[in-house]
Amino acid sequence: MTELYNFSEENLLKQLENGKFELGFYRIKFFTKDGMLSDIYKDEVSEFYLYPSGGTLRDKDFNIVFYSSKFDTYRGFVPPHQRNDS
Repeated sequence: MTELYNFSEENLLKQLENGKFELGFYRIKFFTKDGMLSDIYKDEVSEFYLYPSGGTLRDKDFNIVFYSSKFDTYRGFVPPHQRNDS
């Protein structure tokens, strides 16, 4: 489970699948070092917020720490809460 907290786009997608969408964002957790995203195991885990209506990942102070059009609903991304899985 801890490898899910290594920062990567793949792990972000995996966390979205089980994440709860609320107030316009998903709560996501990743390893951090000095508050910065880390792609390797660290003792520190921080919460981030993915806003799919813009493709931005924000830190606890709502600073943008990552952007990808891959996660932007205006660029075609369909997050789990908007899928019609029937």
